Amino acid sequence: MNFIRSLVHVLWMAITVIPWALFVVLISYFVSSTRLYWICAGWLRLAVNSGTWILGIKNRIQGMENLPLGTKDPAVLLVKHQSTWETFVMPAIMPHPLAYVFKKELLHVPFFGWAMGRLDMIHIDRKQRSRAFAKVVQQGRRLMEEGVWVIMFPEGTRIPRGQKGEYKSGGARLAIAAGVPVIPIAVTSARCWPTRAFVKTPGVVDISIGRAISSEGRSAEELMLEVETWIESEMHRLDPEAYPESCPEALPQANSAASGH
Repeated sequence: MNFIRSLVHVLWMAITVIPWALFVVLISYFVSSTRLYWICAGWLRLAVNSGTWILGIKNRIQGMENLPLGTKDPAVLLVKHQSTWETFVMPAIMPHPLAYVFKKELLHVPFFGWAMGRLDMIHIDRKQRSRAFAKVVQQGRRLMEEGVWVIMFPEGTRIPRGQKGEYKSGGARLAIAAGVPVIPIAVTSARCWPTRAFVKTPGVVDISIGRAISSEGRSAEELMLEVETWIESEMHRLDPEAYPESCPEALPQANSAASGH
């Protein structure tokens, strides 16, 4: 049954993304970037809802009160990355437009990539690291001044349930360069949508938003360590079955950890 539900969901996504993407590309020449973003976020909300209707995946969100309140208040969101689910969910639940930092190769994905290319986001060439980061800072500053939050996955790729990737400091470096806070977010999506798996299972995905962490006077390594500590500790709390006591994962230690609990 889960295989059939997963197949139906993939087909539904494939069918709906084609007219949506073509529509986005067409109207991108006539509407503002903000308006275009919310049109795309509408399709992503539909994608998330279809995950509930077809796959039986529900979201349980906590910590929304930790998000900045002002319409122009800047932030860098640093999110645990386990599956495609959180890439759909974040624009669907966040009150601000988001700008993803992603590799430019995604722009070549038929339809979906074409639509992404029309949005005001930050696509980089990973082969040119110094130039890529300069672009992230330049565009990130401009976008956050306009009320757009930059979202990044500090582990860089999807990480299987119960595991931890290497947390890269790019998000912390951007926050320090722009003088804005970071917001750590833990997501247990692999509980229902395993990393790189076709078959999904019904269940609840917990999304926990931590308190904003100031970047003022911090080194990138220190700031990212605090983010890593909070996210991984929160992952243990939200999904204890993935971290059995018989094989505990050593968590990094930080002088202080942001906590929304």
